Amino acid sequence: MTTHLNVTTHSFTDGKAQATALAERVAERLRRGLAERGHAVLAVSGGNTPKDFFDRLSHEQLDWARVQVTLVDERWVADTDARSNARLVKSRLLQHAAAAASFVPLYTGDATPEAGLASAEARIGALPLPFDAVVLGMGEDGHTASFFPGGDHLAEALDPHGTARLLPMRAPGAGEPRITLTLPALLQTRALYLLVSGEKKRDLLADARLGLGAAQDYPVRAVLTQQHVPVAVYWCP
Repeated sequence: MTTHLNVTTHSFTDGKAQATALAERVAERLRRGLAERGHAVLAVSGGNTPKDFFDRLSHEQLDWARVQVTLVDERWVADTDARSNARLVKSRLLQHAAAAASFVPLYTGDATPEAGLASAEARIGALPLPFDAVVLGMGEDGHTASFFPGGDHLAEALDPHGTARLLPMRAPGAGEPRITLTLPALLQTRALYLLVSGEKKRDLLADARLGLGAAQDYPVRAVLTQQHVPVAVYWCP
């Protein structure tokens, strides 16, 4: 384990060990929320990296009926689409013991994320925040959540003083239009985790923390350098 400013890195030899360790830590956070508040709220990312983590977390024994799960961001597609983050969460996390949890999707069925923004914001606003845990991922372009380089609402989404919880996002590297929790919304959490794999992403994170070269403009740097919530990085080769 290594610590740099507000970031602690936990390194593992393989993905299974990484997934198990993070699942155990997140489950501990959810149990703490249940004990202290009578409910717990978890926000997670999509993509390929969290699949093993979702599988492992789904078997953790806790009172899932009092847990609400949502997403940090979503492609603006229905959950029948293979690229839907909601579809991934339903098929890999909301299984086994975790099948009893409630799921709060960001996609509303409206034609665009702009059209569905108010409804999605109402869903997030109804959650008993703060989150007990937020689990982020990161792309090789330095994006996290849907904070994409060149995003049309990137500056607003990263504004630490912004009041919006959710924003639409369109960017060259994003594929579909998206909707994303903003940085202030993500930081409304009792624990913040960043799940990454591969040596390239390890080096990217190191450069982003230090603001070296092009990495000083990577959106993930806003998460790594904020001082509101400690960031725990879970990394494996």
